[in-house]
Amino acid sequence: MSSTAWLTVFVLAVFLGFEVISKVSSILHTPLMSGANAVHGVILVGAIIATGSTTDNLQLAIGLLAIVMATVNMVGGFAVTDRMLGMFAKPRRAPGDPGSSGASGGSGAPGASGAPAGAATPPASSGEAGK
Repeated sequence: MSSTAWLTVFVLAVFLGFEVISKVSSILHTPLMSGANAVHGVILVGAIIATGSTTDNLQLAIGLLAIVMATVNMVGGFAVTDRMLGMFAKPRRAPGDPGSSGASGGSGAPGASGAPAGAATPPASSGEAGK
């Protein structure tokens, strides 16, 4: 394949990719990017195979650029997916935090109300102390 053909395919791929991504709604961009990580891996493998069969320095440079761009695209897709899934994760609580399923088990045992087991009861109000 001649250098002109390689350059033509590269320019058309960049233009097509830009046009496809720019037409996607911003709400759908993250889920589509997350679902396309497998496709990004295939593109990376294709770029590696195509670059391995080059005979010209220009083809090699374009192939290496394609490998770098495909790698950045794939890693970015996984990073966005990880961040998006982190938004839906429940926050982790320490074992002693109120509301967590700690050692008390909520059975009415001392400390089940969230106070430590050895905590004293609060003093009576001053109005009840004189009775």
